Amino acid sequence: MQIDRELDARGLNCPLPILKAKKALSDMQSGQTLRVMATDPGSVRDFQAFAKQTGNELLEQQTIGLEFYHVMRRR
Repeated sequence: MQIDRELDARGLNCPLPILKAKKALSDMQSGQTLRVMATDPGSVRDFQAFAKQTGNELLEQQTIGLEFYHVMRRR
């Protein structure tokens, strides 16, 4: 999967990973992908809700150790 932009939100707690992702997505073109790296366990649920609310597509979520990876496609 091609990733157009990465965002490191490790060490940040809710709602900062979502707010930073929202800003990053707003600077991207439609169809581009964003990978967010987070350490907040609540980010899994938060990104699912964010995708539903904004219409951006949540392509993948992955947990590796204590880190959570979210891949979104800009609507």
